Amino acid sequence: MENAIIEAAKVLGAGLCMGIGAIGPAVGEGTAVGKALEGMARQPEVSGTLRTNMILGCAITETTGIYSLVIALLILFM
Repeated sequence: MENAIIEAAKVLGAGLCMGIGAIGPAVGEGTAVGKALEGMARQPEVSGTLRTNMILGCAITETTGIYSLVIALLILFM
């Protein structure tokens, strides 16, 4: 019985970790892409620079989601 409770808590904790850990990157990337598209619409001549910076920013923002995935996997399998 005790082992089943521990396993259930692991699964719940991993799910919460991924759910909460994915909110930040999703909001951050959505905002970044939206603002970059606004900038491209206003000044099309700098679209290359904006696109490069947007992709770099999205990659950095996504690391938070990857960290939460690693933590969730550690919770599940350790």
